[in-house]
Amino acid sequence: MTASLSRRGLIAAASVSLALAAAAPAAAAATRPDPARVTLGQTPAWTAQAASPSLRAASAPGPLHLTAVLALPDPAAAEKAALEVSDPSSSRYRHYYTAKAWRAAFAPSDAAVSAVTTWLSDNGFTLDAVPANHRFVSFRGTAEQVERAFQTQLATLVHDGRTAVAPVTSYSVPASLGATVVGLSGIDTSATKRPLHIGGPDEVRATARPNLVAAPTASPSDVLPPPGTVFKNATPCSAYFGEKPATGLPNPLTNPLTYAPCGYKPAQLRGAYGIDAALKAGYDGRGATVAVVDAYASPTILDDAKTYAARNDSRHPLRSYQFSQSLPATYSYVDECDASGWYGEETLDVEAVHAMAPQSNILYVGGSSCQDQDLNAAVNTVVDNDLAQIVTNSYGDTGEPASVADVAEDHQTFIQAAAQGISMLFSSGDNGDEIDNTGTRQVDYAASDPFITSVGGTSLGVGENNEYLFEQGWGTGKSILTNGTWDPATPAYLYGGGGGTSQLFKQPKYQRGVVPWRIARYFGGAAYRAVPDVAMVGDPNTGFLVGQSQTFPDGRVRYSEYRIGGTSLSSPLLAGVTAVANQVTGVSLGFLNPLLYKLAGSAAFHDVDHGRRVTDGVVRVDYVNGVDSADGLRTSLRTFNQTGTIYTRPGYDDVTGNGTPNGASFLVGLASVAGHR
Repeated sequence: MTASLSRRGLIAAASVSLALAAAAPAAAAATRPDPARVTLGQTPAWTAQAASPSLRAASAPGPLHLTAVLALPDPAAAEKAALEVSDPSSSRYRHYYTAKAWRAAFAPSDAAVSAVTTWLSDNGFTLDAVPANHRFVSFRGTAEQVERAFQTQLATLVHDGRTAVAPVTSYSVPASLGATVVGLSGIDTSATKRPLHIGGPDEVRATARPNLVAAPTASPSDVLPPPGTVFKNATPCSAYFGEKPATGLPNPLTNPLTYAPCGYKPAQLRGAYGIDAALKAGYDGRGATVAVVDAYASPTILDDAKTYAARNDSRHPLRSYQFSQSLPATYSYVDECDASGWYGEETLDVEAVHAMAPQSNILYVGGSSCQDQDLNAAVNTVVDNDLAQIVTNSYGDTGEPASVADVAEDHQTFIQAAAQGISMLFSSGDNGDEIDNTGTRQVDYAASDPFITSVGGTSLGVGENNEYLFEQGWGTGKSILTNGTWDPATPAYLYGGGGGTSQLFKQPKYQRGVVPWRIARYFGGAAYRAVPDVAMVGDPNTGFLVGQSQTFPDGRVRYSEYRIGGTSLSSPLLAGVTAVANQVTGVSLGFLNPLLYKLAGSAAFHDVDHGRRVTDGVVRVDYVNGVDSADGLRTSLRTFNQTGTIYTRPGYDDVTGNGTPNGASFLVGLASVAGHR
């Protein structure tokens, strides 16, 4: 791990240099709190090390899109109700609420909505639709209007290589709204979600974003860009794990080297996880609807997914009636969010769900941007209209926010989903313990929310007959073949499945007695939420073959296939498995975590235990230009299980959670603890 420590040192040094070289935003003069106002939030921590304001936000083109989050009348009662219907030991287990019943019991009142909308209108904002569950009010306005209404100061700052509008003083609402409005989303435009897939050249870290210099704009548009630049796999690569030994290359590891799989196909993953046996018995996900939520919308998604299934899983075609979409009328932040980069995310999610549950229905719900509030609005659309039994979300933040109030909009949606019997899944992240990425050990939100099933990643070996060979924790180290030797000699950490211990959420009841104290109390003091809950393959070097229309160097858009991974793969795979489990059980399993932890330590899971040992890896060959051999090839060693401060161990661990699904034992086990007869 020497290379990782060195990299962390470089990151820390760079942060210090930035802090010294760039003037922090001017601090507002200290004032006494206004008793007629209630503070909603403070200046985001990142602004302390951001570059000096390049211009006032007031001069940024286009309006700002914001969301006022309304308080639940009785949040404790809402959480209690959600947990009761999700707990197999409760007398109210599976007495799920309908969306209508939830609104009647727990939604903010008409009077609360009226008070907020009236105040916003009086301050000149343009109001957008309010959802039926009254959870938030979306509105638009200029920077000047925001500054005046919320008594704050905004500036446009440079953050992570791009510009963002953020408050450089606290922001507040009148005391009359203090008990009604609990949060304000959109006032910090850096609060964007990132897709958690890794495909194509991975020398750039998964968190990288376009280097934008223009001020951000939320100007609406109904025009999305064409598909992104093509990436193609180079050869040699293996049809299954171990098919092509990497002979003649130096091997610093214990086990023989093999060329990386070209990308596992649906039957290979179903075979490895024991789902093909369920399909043969008639359990193929029929009757279930899986919602996939991402930003924007691929213009070729249905044709791509149908073509992919026809070529790689011909016995299980994707029929048009199985796929539907719910899309916004317009989009915003198209350039800032790299809209076309989300097409690959959507494609992966849809094709992965269909791979594991080929008769399930898939509903794609697109957010109007990658902003927090827009993606949450998409998730809320599914929940508040009871559109699906399972929701998979393959995006997230780097780290956690400062307080639960900062995530109230998301957290309330997740509570309602659990109460309505909806399984809500999130990818755990692609930067391991985040130390190498940020210099600080942390878990990512929303995967750390206690009402979420957090899905981690593994490196998976699938044999010639689609059999399960092994799994290790996904933590990739990388060395480049240089003059016949691997450089560096100890592979440098590149990426891996997210995991660790939350510093925001206390340990939920379902984790007690399962999560080791050294994980739950990693930071000392009380026990906190551990991440992830379960895992499936995520390593892009033992990843999934995906089919997508891409833009080739000649400017033409054509369908092509390539290997992809990330916990963006893990989450939709588990969503498909859950659809099959729902069919086996005969009802929606709802919030999965209470069931998963009751199965902890049983044959329902493959227990991924490799300790801290790095004994295996693959050799990967890539085109330097990502398309063809014109600029040469790059050969690299990719190790498994290089996971830093999180590592696999017997039982629960913070790389793979309780383990990975073990076929019939997993499906029958879920049905058993769910009380299926």
